[in-house]
Amino acid sequence: MTDKLRETYKEEAYELLAELETSLLELEENPGNLDLIGRVFRAMHTIKGSGAMFGFDDIAAFTHEVETVFDLVRNGKLGATKELIDLTLAARDQIRAMLDASDGDGSVDTAVSETIVAGLKKLTPAPDKIQIEAPISPQKQDAKESTAGEHAAEITYRIRFKPSPELFINGTNPIPLLNELRDLGPSRVVAHTDAIPVLEDLNPEICCTYWDIILTTDKGIDAIKDVFIFVDDSVELKIEVIDQGWSEGEAGDYKKLGQILTERGDVRPEDIASILGRQKRLGELLVDAGVAKPGQVASALVEQQHVKEIREKRQTVESAASIRVPSERLDSMVNLVGELVTVQARLTQASALRKDPELAAIAEEVERLSSDLRDKTMSIRMLQIGSTFSKFKRLVRDLSKELGKEIELTTSGAETELDKTVIEKLNDPLVHLIRNCIDHGIESPEEREKEGKPRIGNVHLSAVHSGASVLIDIADDGKGLDAGTIRAKAIEKGLVAADAALSEKELFSLILAPGFSTAKTVTSVSGRGVGMDVVKRAIDELRGSIEISSWSGQGSTITLKLPLTLAIIEGLLVRLENNFFVLPLSSVEECVELTREDSDRTHSRNMANVRGQIVPYIRLREQFMVPGEPPAIEQIVIVRVDGNRVGFVVDNVIGEHQTVIKTLGRAYRDVQGISGATILGDGTVALILDTAHLVASAKLQEQALVM
Repeated sequence: MTDKLRETYKEEAYELLAELETSLLELEENPGNLDLIGRVFRAMHTIKGSGAMFGFDDIAAFTHEVETVFDLVRNGKLGATKELIDLTLAARDQIRAMLDASDGDGSVDTAVSETIVAGLKKLTPAPDKIQIEAPISPQKQDAKESTAGEHAAEITYRIRFKPSPELFINGTNPIPLLNELRDLGPSRVVAHTDAIPVLEDLNPEICCTYWDIILTTDKGIDAIKDVFIFVDDSVELKIEVIDQGWSEGEAGDYKKLGQILTERGDVRPEDIASILGRQKRLGELLVDAGVAKPGQVASALVEQQHVKEIREKRQTVESAASIRVPSERLDSMVNLVGELVTVQARLTQASALRKDPELAAIAEEVERLSSDLRDKTMSIRMLQIGSTFSKFKRLVRDLSKELGKEIELTTSGAETELDKTVIEKLNDPLVHLIRNCIDHGIESPEEREKEGKPRIGNVHLSAVHSGASVLIDIADDGKGLDAGTIRAKAIEKGLVAADAALSEKELFSLILAPGFSTAKTVTSVSGRGVGMDVVKRAIDELRGSIEISSWSGQGSTITLKLPLTLAIIEGLLVRLENNFFVLPLSSVEECVELTREDSDRTHSRNMANVRGQIVPYIRLREQFMVPGEPPAIEQIVIVRVDGNRVGFVVDNVIGEHQTVIKTLGRAYRDVQGISGATILGDGTVALILDTAHLVASAKLQEQALVM
């Protein structure tokens, strides 16, 4: 049990260290943010307290020193300086090293810990020099909390906005004011129109309306008052807190209607008491008795419903629990779901052969359930890519410092989800690409100023869903790729002929070749020509593709196209003689027929005219040396590879097939053009085609024939 508890602590500590690093990097940009300071302190405090509990005494003692300093920062006695952030990041790395070495696999350099502690003590002022900040006024505290970010409490306010009748004459329009309130958070607005006279008596220059607004916001009461700052002298404004923003001990229901009306001063308590004995609804009774106006009752009902919904939403969020499950169990579950999908395919095929209506109905139900189970299981493995993006802020910070450059990392699409296996294998390629952007792409601050650019360079990471794939862009605003230098280097290495006609896209893709580098000097960061080769192999293993764009003097963008999951895909099942193959359905655009007459008209140049567009195609019979004669009418499956339309000629197309991917054995690991295999309903094995590799292989064969 003790070992399990220690492992649980280590898992939580690693997560806390990741959060700590993110918080510190954000704090470096916003040193006065109280919320970030609190997050850093809480992470340190948890690591220390739990460490002492589970026998990690060295970690607890070391973390205590850092926590002590941040306690001073939290209490306003010390500033969150860059030097303090540097030391705390170093302390974070040292704690991680201690965790890594806790199993006895390595040792920790205690001198590093001593150096960090000494540095922290130098930053700590002597006790007699510590100045405690004056207490913060409630208004200022409210303003600070309103800027504390997403963790500020959401408070619900009741606002009565009653303008003077001369509001319109003064040139004020109340509608923009109400819209400004709506921008602060979820709100309900009720207009009181009881005082509007009949049309014959209406003066359009007189404001006869007032409003009740129920607003839930984390911006604070000052933000509400600021909306009315320019009309303060011509309106009657009343702001009350009706829900404090916590749910502990509160019920989902809100105050009764009579209580709301009484609090507002719209109805006297004795009127409520005299009405309650009757049979109608309270609101109707109050209106019938003439003690409340319809607009007042409607406004109170809106408030009641708004607060009830806000509380229910908050309780739902706070009651949502998460559990920690070992990744091995998830992997095992996905494998079992994969086997279930295979069995379901067998059942569907068996029911079709037997033509038994009852069995067909059962097979259809099993197919629906297995499909739902597959989707739910795959969603459990999906993680937001933002957790990976946030790791690179530290990388950019440290490399910028090492290379003497000023670079910031920006991100978008952090909420985009990918299978955890894909995310885990994506880390190393992204590290190489970001390092290349910083070292080769972005210029020094002095060079950027000469070019009329800002001193601070930018590396931007973005992710977006695109069908069954995710597109990840790594962009920089540096000097861009030099096409002439790349071409000269490629000719020197014998990668291309001197007179070869290459498009810009083909030329840029040469930097992915093994050992290729245009760097004049080898640095500790890059220049040996191995990084981009690593990226290419890693993305190929993920069944993804790489596209490179660059503009001289403006920067470069590398786009990674990756599948959402590596376990189960939708495929198109095709046949060659008695052999079955699967093409990923996400890349398939259409299927057309190919007759022998069509082939003869192009003189066997493997080109098809599809509605006036020439599409090259690859004969899979020839590619895989399948014996036998092809049928008189073949099928061309047209797919899109690297932005180009390419066809694959097969005997016939069977149809869509839910494909459970099985890895090939070690003996077939290096077979080109095949990314895996799947088992069909009758037990037959179908190979999954790697369309990008097949197209690349066909191009190489064509170039070899030309040479």
